[in-house]
Amino acid sequence: MQAIQFTRPEEIRLIDLPEPAAPGPGEALVRTHRMGICGTDLSGYLGKMPFFSYPRIPGHELGLEVLATGEDVSNIAVGDKVSLEPYVNDPTSPASLKGSSNCCPGVQVLGVHQDGGLRDSWIVPARKLHPGNHLSYDQLALVETLAIGYHAVQRGNPQPGETVLVIGAGPIGLACLEFLKLMDLRVVVMDMVQGRLDFCADKLGIKHGILARGDGSELAELEALTGEQLADVIIDATGSAVSMSTCFQYAAFTGRVVYVGITTQELKFPHAPVFHRRELTLLASRNALPKDFGEIIGLIGEGKIDTDTWITHRLPFAEVPTGFARFTDPKLGAIKVIVDL
Repeated sequence: MQAIQFTRPEEIRLIDLPEPAAPGPGEALVRTHRMGICGTDLSGYLGKMPFFSYPRIPGHELGLEVLATGEDVSNIAVGDKVSLEPYVNDPTSPASLKGSSNCCPGVQVLGVHQDGGLRDSWIVPARKLHPGNHLSYDQLALVETLAIGYHAVQRGNPQPGETVLVIGAGPIGLACLEFLKLMDLRVVVMDMVQGRLDFCADKLGIKHGILARGDGSELAELEALTGEQLADVIIDATGSAVSMSTCFQYAAFTGRVVYVGITTQELKFPHAPVFHRRELTLLASRNALPKDFGEIIGLIGEGKIDTDTWITHRLPFAEVPTGFARFTDPKLGAIKVIVDL
């Protein structure tokens, strides 16, 4: 059986693995049909992902087929088409028992901390599989990306009539916008690339776009859009320490700021004149919850989310070692690349 392995930063190999054993209790044997390339995969390839270790088989945005199940598995059946919830948690941890399996202290993300799905077939915990037989494998491969955005929106808890600003129109920012556009809100997106704002307008119907020029004009534009009330909810999906430190200026009084992008750098922001004076709330958003997957699969099935607009490029499995690197260049304009196995 063949697999793709990141051997070390900027080195990819096609490797041979033994066929997987039969699934044990609570496990499932699955076949990978599609994998979405995530920003985590790109950062892992470049050696810029702090949680990535080598060698590693990447792949956590997956459209899978169930080949076999072990004992005590009832949520899926052989032949099911499924999406993977790649966050393997300890069900007995305090966080998991509180319903926060997404941030269990020992959570292991498949494709990041453990080997993932860029291989023909492999064993996974069956409880992490979510059936979607009415969806295509392409659609199922996008559920996890959408789940990250869905969870961030839930953390911000926007209320009808509020203004929500999403900073960063990469895949995670777009995932947030997919759910915000279904709500009774004024939705604004900010990005440094005009082409991304055009994509949001043309494909997602987000008409309020602000080009981040870095000259202070962004705040003036947001004030003009909102009658100087600014944004009730800000979702920062940039992963930029600069953006995450300065985004509070866009928040309305009693606003909520959600960090869904991550950085290893320290963040600094003015406390008394902005954060304290406006009585802001700062929230982190990590991974997603099990229930998010079922809800997103339902929304896709109902036609409320069109995943076809996301897929801008495809890459055959055999061409990953030679073709993967080009997708690290943002000038290519890739929104979502699908690896076809």
